[in-house]
Amino acid sequence: MSETTHDATVAVTPPAAPDEGLTARELAAKHGLTVSGARPSLVEYVRQLWDRRHFILAFSRAKLTAQYSQAKLGQLWQVATPLLNAAVYFFIFGLLLEADRGLPREVYIPFLVTGVFVFTFTQSSVMAGVRAISGNLGLVRALHFPRASLPISFALQQLQQLLFSMIVLFAVTIGFGHYPDLSWLLIVPVLVLQFCFNTGLALIMARAGAKTPDLAQLMPFVMRTWMYASGVMFSIPIFLADKPAWIANLLQWNPAAIYMDLMRFALIDDYGAKFLPDHVWAAAGAWAVLFAVGGFVYFWKAEERYGRG
Repeated sequence: MSETTHDATVAVTPPAAPDEGLTARELAAKHGLTVSGARPSLVEYVRQLWDRRHFILAFSRAKLTAQYSQAKLGQLWQVATPLLNAAVYFFIFGLLLEADRGLPREVYIPFLVTGVFVFTFTQSSVMAGVRAISGNLGLVRALHFPRASLPISFALQQLQQLLFSMIVLFAVTIGFGHYPDLSWLLIVPVLVLQFCFNTGLALIMARAGAKTPDLAQLMPFVMRTWMYASGVMFSIPIFLADKPAWIANLLQWNPAAIYMDLMRFALIDDYGAKFLPDHVWAAAGAWAVLFAVGGFVYFWKAEERYGRG
C-alpha cells in the first residue's frame, strides 16, 4: 500500500505596515517630527529670544571689549572717536562755514557734541546690523538659535558704548555752563526710544545685508547723507530760516533729528522748545514703535533663510 503526500502551498499575505499610504508631511506629524530650521511662530520666537537674553547680553559685552582690544588706548577710543569727529566738524562747520548761525559758542559746542554722539549711536547700530548675519555666518550655520539675537546684541553693544561716552558729553555740557537739572531726567526716555528705533533699523538692515552683502559698502554713503540732512552740525530751523518752511519741517521730522533735538533739549539750557517740531514726543514714540515692531516682524519672516545658500 503506497501513500502519496501532496504538498500544499499556502500564500501568506503580510500585514499592512501601519504607516503605509501616509504622505511625508502626515508621517512627520504622526511621529512628532518638525522641519529642521523651520520658522517658529512669532510668539514662540519672542519666547526663544527671552530664553537667550543672557547670551545676547554676554555677546554684546564681549564684542564691546574686543572692539578696541588691538589698540594701545583700548576702550578710550569709545569716547575719543566721537570727540575727534566733533572737533573736526567744529573746525569746518563752526569756524570756517559759520554753521552756528548766531548760536553762542557756549551753546553751539555742546549742541554739536551732543549731535555727534547721538547720531553715532544710530549710525553704528545700522552699520553693525548690516553685517550681523553676513559677518557671522560661521556662528549662524554652526548653532541653532533665534537669529534676531545677533542684530539685537549689536544694537545693545552700541547702547553700552554710548553710555560710556555720555560721561564725556556731560563733562562738555557742564564745562560750558549747562548744569544738571530736572530736564536731564528726559535723557532716559530719549535713550529708550532711540534704542528701540535703532534695534528695529538694525534688524531691517541685518535681513537686507544677509541677502546683499555689498550693502555694507554702500551704507557709509547713505549714513553720511543722512547725517548732513539731520542737523548734526547746524540747527535746522535757524540754518533754513530763509528757505520754504516745508523743507525744515521735513528734515526736523526725520527720526535722527528728533532724537538729537530731544537730547539737546534735555541737556542744554538755552535750547528750548522753540527749536523742536510740534508733537515731538509723539513722533519720537511713533518712530520707535514703528521700526521696533516692523523691523522685528520683517526679520522674523526670513528666519529660516539665514545662513543658507
